[in-house]
Amino acid sequence: MFDTMTMTKILGGVCGTWLVFLLGGFAAETIYHGGGHGHDDHAAGYVVDVPESGAAGAEVEEGPAFEEVFAMASAADGEGQWRACSACHALEEGVNGVGPNLYGVVGRDVASVGGFGYSGNLIAVNDVWTPEELNAFLESPRNYAPGTAMGYNGMRRIEDRANLIAYLATIGG
Repeated sequence: MFDTMTMTKILGGVCGTWLVFLLGGFAAETIYHGGGHGHDDHAAGYVVDVPESGAAGAEVEEGPAFEEVFAMASAADGEGQWRACSACHALEEGVNGVGPNLYGVVGRDVASVGGFGYSGNLIAVNDVWTPEELNAFLESPRNYAPGTAMGYNGMRRIEDRANLIAYLATIGG
């Protein structure tokens, strides 16, 4: 079945295929890079001016202040944001879930819901849930109160936080 001629054909086919791939790679490299190995000998076609990041006097532009965003917040839009919170919290007074109920939370003392075991770190950080304190907490609970038992990663958009706090302010308020 396998004689010398068959083995020669198979070996020739493998070598021929390898040669086609090798020459194809060489041709592609020549076309793509222009044939030269030194890439620094060409002028750039378009130069983008990028200011230095460590430039003196460079200011980091921050977004609008929370007070401004909160003044324009929509409680109706905040109701949509509430869905993420409703997995662990309730809005009914006296009904606790994994987290304490949030009935009347805006302006309420921290750790004032009876029958709920708060983490000590949260109690040490704040006394009253003002809109500003709720904003800071909702942005990143772990950074606001390190070691808190709340496993939520936080809301990134300040508008979403302001809308949610506006909605919570209408509940039990």
